Amino acid sequence: MSIVELLGSKVQGKEGEVAVESFCGEGKYVGLYFSAHWCPPCRGFTPVLADFYKNMNSKKAGMLEIVFISSDRDQKSFDDYFAEMPWKALSFSDRERKASLSEHFEIDGIPTFVLLNAKDGSIIIPDANENVMEDTSGEKFPWK
Repeated sequence: MSIVELLGSKVQGKEGEVAVESFCGEGKYVGLYFSAHWCPPCRGFTPVLADFYKNMNSKKAGMLEIVFISSDRDQKSFDDYFAEMPWKALSFSDRERKASLSEHFEIDGIPTFVLLNAKDGSIIIPDANENVMEDTSGEKFPWK
């Protein structure tokens, strides 16, 4: 399933909607970050992932995009948490797609960082949290 089929044609960026196709293609990767503001382990992992993302984009600009998939309980919690993140997000209002993604990737706990090939949507690593923790600079990315 392609990234556009998974996420829809647009996701939420800091300045408005962003076309999903803009970060798909050969040699690129998409991380889906399943997380929530209310989750203490998520609140601990998010700053580490943010540093990793910034490191990756300073070295290999455009190679990795991350999309936050929220398990927050309300729009305000989502907004507050997303404000701390340097990447994109699935719109909080798209609960049906969030549920579908959670089922598709068999998410049974958060935080979970799923790494996908941006060209075809194939799974590279179903739970890359440990990879991020062990390689915060991204030297070994994409960890294949």
